[in-house]
Amino acid sequence: MQKNREVLDETSFDILRKVPDSSGQMSLAKELDISIGKVNYVLNALIDKGLIKVENFKNSNNKIAYRYLLTQKGVIEKFELTKYFIERKKLEYDELQKELEILSKKT
Repeated sequence: MQKNREVLDETSFDILRKVPDSSGQMSLAKELDISIGKVNYVLNALIDKGLIKVENFKNSNNKIAYRYLLTQKGVIEKFELTKYFIERKKLEYDELQKELEILSKKT
């Protein structure tokens, strides 16, 4: 269960990072190499949490499209998640360094 939460947190973080520059769900799915269904699920969860808001606009084909924007709360959450992931990556790096030291001593 913890692993699923980490994956969802990582996907949420990736979407929060990419939303300002994306042109919609399809572009997010391609950039993040995940399904549109997963993008939709995570976006809706982020909208429900008040981290992202949706605006309608007409695209170049004169069709109604959606633009996803970070809310103030979303910007703060993105910042907090960034700190969390940097800290996690530092710990992973330290563990790998220790493992390399142990392996190099054995050879």
